[in-house]
Amino acid sequence: MSKFFFKLIVVFLISIGYSSPGDASAVFLLISPGASAVGTGEAQVAKADDAYATYFNPAGLAFQTGQEYAGMHVNWLPGLADDIYYEFAAYKRHIPWLGTVGGNIIFLNLGEQQGTDEFGNPTDNFKSYMWALTASYGTKINETSAWGANFKLIHQKLADSATASETGTGKPYSTDFAFDVGYLKKFKNLNLGFSIANIGPEVDFIDTQQADPLPTNMKLGLFTTLYEDDTKKLNFLFDANKMLVARYESMDWNENGIIDSSKEEGFFDPWYKAIYTSWLDDWYYGGDRNITNNNDEDVNDNGDIIIGGYAHFEEDGIPGITEGDSFIRTVDEDGNLLDFNDPNYGIYNSDGVKEKGSGDDRSFSDELDDMVYNLGFEFWYTDNFAIRLGYLHDKEGNLKHPTLGAGINFGQYGFDLGYILGKEGEPRSNTLLFSLNMSISD
Repeated sequence: MSKFFFKLIVVFLISIGYSSPGDASAVFLLISPGASAVGTGEAQVAKADDAYATYFNPAGLAFQTGQEYAGMHVNWLPGLADDIYYEFAAYKRHIPWLGTVGGNIIFLNLGEQQGTDEFGNPTDNFKSYMWALTASYGTKINETSAWGANFKLIHQKLADSATASETGTGKPYSTDFAFDVGYLKKFKNLNLGFSIANIGPEVDFIDTQQADPLPTNMKLGLFTTLYEDDTKKLNFLFDANKMLVARYESMDWNENGIIDSSKEEGFFDPWYKAIYTSWLDDWYYGGDRNITNNNDEDVNDNGDIIIGGYAHFEEDGIPGITEGDSFIRTVDEDGNLLDFNDPNYGIYNSDGVKEKGSGDDRSFSDELDDMVYNLGFEFWYTDNFAIRLGYLHDKEGNLKHPTLGAGINFGQYGFDLGYILGKEGEPRSNTLLFSLNMSISD
């Protein structure tokens, strides 16, 4: 399944644009729909004034009337594969005595994969895909504030069956559920928005002991009009996104050179705890890895030599690990390989990241660096023509994408175009998106 895992890694770890998506499952839920949203750098949580509110912030539905249909189709990462595509369709309807209801469906097709057996020999082809079905509701608290919620079903099909080399009693597909909550406050010339998306239990496939959390994501944002006259309007949008996933590395607390107990194994916090611990895990809780600095050798149950607390192999892709090695080689902060006798051995891992030390070596700013920021401007000429400019900044994921967009509204119909720029070779660069919407007045 090498081709399958290549696509999976590309789509999940590179194309989403959120830091540390590898810490979570079902991260296709983080792909922002709507060409208008993409045109403003994906900043939408405080705007949420159309059917796409069912994705960005269900509280925005409360201030909407009438009915609306919206949809988008895009060939995702066309420079890497020609059979990956993303579909989104949404609907909302205002009910005077109830509020506004709606929903959306997301479908991500990962194309056809070449199957392999445990020896790497080709087997039958199979198809991989993922979808999510969401029901939405938003209602006013008073004339200037509202709340909303989503309930969603999530299905992920990775393969038709597991290979013989994979252990566990589960299946290579899963069906799960999640919730979103949102809040929107309107002032005279300013909207403030808040949402937490993808709250739910962990997701597992083949091995239930290796479940991953959902990509629980918090958004804070603002939307304001900088200039307005009879025919022109200039809007400013800003969002800040924080993944509420708290992950802890394995730590050799007893300094015996091996990870030999459940207390020392890495783990995730459940979502209800990660809501606050995700703000602490990269600095306050994660300051001391306690990797042993010695030459002692231990052997695990498989007979593998372990030095410094971890066992790594050639296929792990760590610089300096060659065939026959079954121990970790660490590097200094400049990336130079260290000998086991070097006094700095164990301080930096194979990526040159400091692993040994105290909480004083890290600060709360590390959490801010993990966040994703969205910035956008939207210029309207009358209510019919829009030009958009945006920027997505993800320092941790090394994704910094300018975006462009345009929109045309005539009567009840709207057409939007979005374009993602970026450095040559980045998977999301040069992606063109189109979306349509149709509104029906009460």
